[in-house]
Amino acid sequence: MNAAVFEAIKVLLDEGKVPTVALTKSRLTTPTPMPVIIAAVSQYKNNPDSIYNLMKTPKQSASNEDQNSSQLDRIEQKLDQLLTLLAPK
Repeated sequence: MNAAVFEAIKVLLDEGKVPTVALTKSRLTTPTPMPVIIAAVSQYKNNPDSIYNLMKTPKQSASNEDQNSSQLDRIEQKLDQLLTLLAPK
């Protein structure tokens, strides 16, 4: 699903409004296919808590990216140390 659609639904909820397809579409800043908007609003109506679960997912993936970059930094440091040890004297 499109994160922008869920963000628009969250904004509507924060304003105390009930998300509908029309309201959600009006809050989007980028062109989004209507089936994506309908699916997101339907998903929200079937399970209102799902919007908060889906909104947490991108933050978790950003956290994973930070972990990956720190692991990459550590690997690069170890590789540099190894190359220094293997360099001819």
